[in-house]
Amino acid sequence: MSVRPGFHLAIPVDDIGRARAFYGGVLGLPEGRSSDVWVDWNFYGHQVVTHRVPGTAGSAGSNPVDGHDVPVPHFGLILPPEDFHALAGRLRDAGVEFVIEPYVRFAGEPGEQWTMFLRDPAGNALEFKAFADESQLFAK
Repeated sequence: MSVRPGFHLAIPVDDIGRARAFYGGVLGLPEGRSSDVWVDWNFYGHQVVTHRVPGTAGSAGSNPVDGHDVPVPHFGLILPPEDFHALAGRLRDAGVEFVIEPYVRFAGEPGEQWTMFLRDPAGNALEFKAFADESQLFAK
């Protein structure tokens, strides 16, 4: 497949204003359609919708991966390395607390990648990663 299909993901947030500040302000995502209780975000060409659902979101648990406790559930993107590092810098500048600081996972092994985990203000976990060689995405 030469073109990746877009995905749509709807996630709960407890405060639309804080969601706007994080997804629009910190991550710099363009806002699409919206109402008082939901906002569409252009998540690098994909549609992520934050829906106000008080009292929800957060972590169901974690799994150990490469010596770190990875929050589950989570979602995110695979970015080019330069975009990954620019985003990591923007997150640091905004004072975002990382669940897992940016680092190289599986160093020297198949699937070597940069990765970082963080949470939005509602507690939803996000992962951003980058491969020097994206053909290693599913390498064993």
